[in-house]
Amino acid sequence: MLLASRASTLKTPARHALPTWRPHTPEPIIYARSVSTAVHFYQNRQLEAYASKPATRMTLRQLVFFGRSMNEERLIKSANYVRTELPIRIAHRLRDMQALPYVVVTQEGVAKVYELYWTAFDKFRRYPQITTMEENDVFCEFVSDLLAEHKSVIPNLSLGLSLSSPYLLSDRLDAFMRRMLVSRISRRVLAEHHIALTKSVKSGNHSTEENVGIICTRLQLKDCIERCARYLRRRPTDVDEDSLSGPLNRAPWSEVEVDGHVDTKFAYIQEHLEYIIFELLKNSMRATRVKHSTADVLPPIRATVVASDNNVCIRLSDQGGGLVSSEIKSPSDLFSFSHVRNATRLADSRLNALRTVSTSSRGMRATVSEQVGNWQADTKDNIPADSVDPHPRIGIGLPMSNIYATYFGGSLELVSLDGYGTDVYVRLPKLGTNLEGIEL
Repeated sequence: MLLASRASTLKTPARHALPTWRPHTPEPIIYARSVSTAVHFYQNRQLEAYASKPATRMTLRQLVFFGRSMNEERLIKSANYVRTELPIRIAHRLRDMQALPYVVVTQEGVAKVYELYWTAFDKFRRYPQITTMEENDVFCEFVSDLLAEHKSVIPNLSLGLSLSSPYLLSDRLDAFMRRMLVSRISRRVLAEHHIALTKSVKSGNHSTEENVGIICTRLQLKDCIERCARYLRRRPTDVDEDSLSGPLNRAPWSEVEVDGHVDTKFAYIQEHLEYIIFELLKNSMRATRVKHSTADVLPPIRATVVASDNNVCIRLSDQGGGLVSSEIKSPSDLFSFSHVRNATRLADSRLNALRTVSTSSRGMRATVSEQVGNWQADTKDNIPADSVDPHPRIGIGLPMSNIYATYFGGSLELVSLDGYGTDVYVRLPKLGTNLEGIEL
């Protein structure tokens, strides 16, 4: 049974005639996509039906509880929840994009994302109900293909919104970008969690005490920090020289010292936590090398873990000189996609890097595994230096880390000790009872 009948074809009113197209860069493919966007931009009967429904938000505890006693009946129920929930969440974001000025939604990058979302929405709403394990297998392949197709969403959104910065107030731009990225994370969590549960049921290796779908129920913070540090310290010491004036020293990367409640374990999505730590340590290591460009031994980075009854906190302290510069007036501006708050958003080098990533087959999923070869097969010895291939400096790491940290009600705070270093405070809820932070 289909979720809903196909939308009637509506004729676009004359008052919505397509304006003269002036693309930021003269690429025919962008023009073609913007025309396609305009054709169905106001054909919203089905979209309105889905966008009027509220999203059914989940907590980590609910995801663990439902996945822990998984069988075929519960798995099919999970599949149909994903099948009906994702088009609702996509519809909300399509509506959000339609509320933007037309010059923004047809901007380079944004038009591509709109097309991807509309296509995914249309496919999901037509997908029939799942009743058997065989149908679930086909559905998982369908979802996996869509996830792969959407690897370019983050760099395209960042590119399009950076170029659109002159047309939007900074608060409106950042609020829109946050809603888009949080919703994207929420959809990937539901989809990837269901796919992981399917694999465990098919293999007969049902969810263990430590792993339920994509959630690790006994995630050890110290291990995550040390693992990220090991890989980052294997990078070539001159990896950042291209963007700096003059050569840097060849001193080994800073050591990362872990102290505090080092035995802390809690339930969390390991991929999210590792991305936050990886990106924060990467920034700290780079800043420390730049600040101490002639030192034979770089100052260490200190990671302090503290666990309370309700939260787990991580403080990363470096001696990288702080964050405030002529381009950044407040540390929180590093989370912004507006050139008003973060002037580097319109730097040619950053825009060109975003174009490169958004058009590459690699794309960007905002994970550590796509930046590190053999991440899942990590060992403490014999880590090849060429196994670490971080994303180019496109200004995504800190904003995405902030989104991941706040997704289940946590926080990420940057404290700049100008002239000395930076303290970063990450707080994550320990009980898993907070709902997803998605907005309608």
